[in-house]
This record gives sequence, structure tokens and C-alpha cells, in this order.
Amino acid sequence: MCGIAGFYAHNNPGFVSKDELDLMTTSMSHRGPDALGVYYTDTVGLGHQRLSVIDLSKDANQPMESHSMRYICVYNGEVYNYKILAKELGIKFKTDSDTEVIVEAFAEWNVTFINKLNGMFALAIYDKQENILYLFRDRIGIKPIYYYWDGQNFAFSSELKSLLKINLIKKNRKLNPQAINEFLHLGYIPEPNSIYTNIKKFPAGHLGIISEKGLRFESYWNIEGCMRKNMIIDEVEAKEKLKELIEESVSMRLMSDVPFGTFLSGGVDSSLVTAVASKHLSTKLNTFSIGFKDSKHNEAEYAKKVAEYLNTNHQEYYVTENDAKEIVFDMMDFYDEPFADSSAIPTMMLSKLAKQSVTMTLTGDGGDELFHGYGAYKWAKRLSGFHARGLKYLYRGVLDLMPSNRLNRAAYLFRYKNKASLKSHIFSQEQCFFSESEIAKLLSPDYIAANSLMQDYACFVRKLTPEESQAIFDVKYYLKDDLLVKIDRASMRYGLETRVPLLDYRIVELALNLHPTLKIFENTQKYLLKEILYDYIPKEFFDRPKWGFSIPLQKWLKEDLSFLIDDYLNEEVINKFSIVNYKQVENLKNSFFAGKHFFYNRLWLLIVLHKFLLKDENL
Repeated sequence: MCGIAGFYAHNNPGFVSKDELDLMTTSMSHRGPDALGVYYTDTVGLGHQRLSVIDLSKDANQPMESHSMRYICVYNGEVYNYKILAKELGIKFKTDSDTEVIVEAFAEWNVTFINKLNGMFALAIYDKQENILYLFRDRIGIKPIYYYWDGQNFAFSSELKSLLKINLIKKNRKLNPQAINEFLHLGYIPEPNSIYTNIKKFPAGHLGIISEKGLRFESYWNIEGCMRKNMIIDEVEAKEKLKELIEESVSMRLMSDVPFGTFLSGGVDSSLVTAVASKHLSTKLNTFSIGFKDSKHNEAEYAKKVAEYLNTNHQEYYVTENDAKEIVFDMMDFYDEPFADSSAIPTMMLSKLAKQSVTMTLTGDGGDELFHGYGAYKWAKRLSGFHARGLKYLYRGVLDLMPSNRLNRAAYLFRYKNKASLKSHIFSQEQCFFSESEIAKLLSPDYIAANSLMQDYACFVRKLTPEESQAIFDVKYYLKDDLLVKIDRASMRYGLETRVPLLDYRIVELALNLHPTLKIFENTQKYLLKEILYDYIPKEFFDRPKWGFSIPLQKWLKEDLSFLIDDYLNEEVINKFSIVNYKQVENLKNSFFAGKHFFYNRLWLLIVLHKFLLKDENL
């Protein structure tokens, strides 16, 4: 795991100076504290900060040249089948690193080599002979790439802050109204947008070719292309195939030359990954969990129970309001653009804890989206029915009048604009964020933008159920641009690599073609995944409600973190930027303190946004 950066400016020598490339690279030293490397000419540059996990020798440092000296590569991630590819190439290698295999595979097979890689990666390869720069991002979008392109000059990096080290980009940055709308609606900014109009996110499953002819994108993998007309419906067959792939995926991701472990929440996904990893080791596996002094949100006891059953070397850390206060500003600043997933706070704490013992961890990310584990999928089914659509105004009115926060909150789910925007609306209201109609009232006219998240699901080869459509929305947006961003930045903040076995592309492709009844069966969500889990750990360990990796933010905003509302949502700060209407903000604050507890995440969005605006003003 590393940080990469670079540029291409054939028609504009000096677009990026050597000092700027150095700053771009060193600004990500947290991502790779073990080595720094830079390749620079007036028109092309590549920078690399290395976190050594495979082949710790200096020979494996980057940028790395091919044996022919024609190609030079910088790379962030891991390719788990690199030894198989090395045998296929049949040449003598100088290192035992996957980087060398990657650059030689490109030299042998050109861009088609990407279809052979199994892993997570963001990589750049420069062809010195043809003067062409190639960029590749993994299928699911596990590893990040931000980029700048103005028609002549191109620059890229693993983190947004790195691109702002280029004076031209920093000077010409402007807030992106579309991104602000999306942030208020979703709590994150989805690809391709960033908070700035002149910086974008590189598309997952794509390669980019930058040359004298310009910038061209090509897709090499997408969800639509994975779907089949005939789904797997036989449970025995499906379980056998899925279990085999999970075993193989976890085993591949145990490849490491440094100490490693797993994040263990005690839930289904992380417990399954931990159980399979333990099975493949002859020594005790390191496991790490985090808990909360607020017992309602505490799952540490369940993680400990699983760890004891699997006989792991288990460490746990309990979070208090004071702990959160110490890290909340770091979290809001470190993500470089507005990012409201408050579970990033405990994720950063857990990463810091784990880094004291290991350099690599496995996580259970992806299980809920692939196997239908969220409550949103039940709402997708309810709201798709003619009955719910026809009577939505009646349901909304009745629920609004109920003396219950839970029912009042449910009323907002019936306030969707139209069928095309239903999926983003369901996600938004499940998270207690702003609906489209609320955003229209909240934002000043200059910042209002249309919903760009309305997807056409008629392009699939088979008709999808409402649950499937909602889950695909989550894979395309929530998983990639929230959950994977969260774990990448939180872990790399402390130089910790995280791997996601359940997002092996083969598991993703299988999951997309499982019959829906294998995902939700007789009201049991993640049915097939749980049936596999119970082959390793007794079922009774998981007979409890799902909480997720959350913090008691609602309570904290009324107590120890209430100063954030005072500091960032006062009239002076709101009017300073004039992006949102202060009267609407004041009404929201009053409603929250008067008992509308579910408005806490709306306030959190506005806190994060204005904290960012104040920071951006001082750049």
C-alpha cells in the first residue's frame, strides 16, 4: 500500500516543477513511510511513497523500470496472483515484488494485462518510447485516484491534498455545486465529482490513456457486463461455489512479509473473514476491535466472544466522548473534502491501535451490499409497490403526526421526488440526511443542482428486484465512494494496509448472479453468507440485532461535541459563505434540541461542510 502521484504535460513544459512533484509525493508520506521515489522530466513525472509489505528490500522501491528500461511504473495496492503471473511470463525477476511483475506483464501484454490482475490497485505506467502515460484503477474502486485535466495538462494522485500542491490547480480551484448537493444528500461525494470543479475521481474499472492526442478512458470491467440472464438458484451449488471463493480469496490476501491481523467487529462479515483466516494459519491470528462506553452501541463484547472461540490474539479499545473530541478534527481534515461518515472516527482509532502491532489487516467490507444486509433493501421493496406509491401522501401524513421519532423519521422515506430518484432517496433517508426537497430549500440558488444519481436499470440483461437495484446503487456509490474511502484514508493515516477479501472480483461477479432468495430468505438477510459462516462459528453467536460500526453521534452532539454546532453553525459562519440559508439551519437546530433526534446527521453534514469551507478559505 502506497501513495502515488504524477503528471503529463507534453505541450506545456514546466506545468509541474520538480519541487511541486516532490511536495505532491511527500504530502502523502503517511501512506508510505518506508521509502520515497521520484522520476521527473519537464513534461512527465511520477512520485511514490512506499509502505513495504511484499519484498521489503530496497530493490522493490518505486518508481520501478521494466527490464527493457522502456516502461516506468508507480503503483498503490496489492496484486494477489502475481506469483502465478510471474510463472506465466517465464522470465527471471530481480525482486519478489508484485510491482516488477506488473510492469513486465504490461511490457508483454500491453493494456490487456489488466484483465489478468486479481487485487486492489491504482497504478500508472509511462511508456518512454511512445511518450504515453497509462493509468489503471481496480474493478471495484478499492484504491483511489484523483485527477486534473484541462485539455492539455494532466495530473493525478492518491489523495486530493496532493494535487493542491500544484500552484496552477490550487489557484484555479472552485467549489463544485453538484458535489455540494450530492454531499448533503448522501454524506459523501460520489465519482466522478470532487469538491472542486477542476479535480475529478478516476472511474473504477477503467484505464486512462494520456498522450499528445489527449485523454481517453476505456472501461475494462463493469457491473452491467457481469450480469447473466440465468441466476444460480440451487442453494447447495451456490454455497459450494461461494465458500470455495471466500476460502481462496482470504488465503490469497494473507500473503505478507510483515505482521498482519483482522478488524473484528463481531458481526457476520468480519467474523467470517477472521474465521477463514484463522483456519489458514498455524499461529494465532491478531484481531482488533473497538467498543463504546455507551452500551447501546457496543459490540466489542461480541467480537471478544468470537475471538475467544477462534483462539485469536485479541486486542480491544473502548472509545469515550473525550477520545472522539481528540480525533474529530483530524478526521474532518484528513479526508480532504466534505465526508460525513462519522464511523471514520472509530475506524481511525482502530487503525491507530492495530498499527502498533501489525502493518496489514483484513476487513469484512462488501458483505452487506453483495448479500443484501441493509434495512434499506426492505424499504426498496416496500416503496416499489403500487400500494405504497399510490398512498404515499397518506402514509407520510399519518407518520408525521405520530409521537415517535422512529415513525416521524419513516415519514421522510415517503417524500421521494419520483421513481428515478428513489434509490438515492432511500439511502439518504436511511442515513438521516437531507432529501432533495429539503436541499432545494436549504441551498442558495447559485448552488442548487439537479440529481445526477438517477440510474437506468433497464440496461441489465434481466429484470432486477427492488432489493437488487438498491444494492447495485450501493455498490456503485456507497461502497466505493464512502466505505472504501473511509477505510483507505483511516488506515493509511497511520501507514496501515487494509485488504477486503469479500470484494475479490470473482466473489462480486458470483454474488451479482445469485438468486435473490439466496440473499434474503424468509426475512433472513445475507442468508447464504450466514449459512457459510455457521460452518465456522456457532449460529447462536449472531442472534442479535445488527448495529454496524457506528458511534453515538446523536448523544455526543448534545453533550461533549455540542461545541461543534456552536462553532460551525452560528449565523456568522453560515452567512460568511452564503451557501445555505441560516433560517433553515436555525430551524433544524431548534428541532433537534426540541426532540427531533434523527436530525443529528443533517446537523453533522452542515458542521463538516462549514469546517471544510473555513479550512479551504485559508489554503
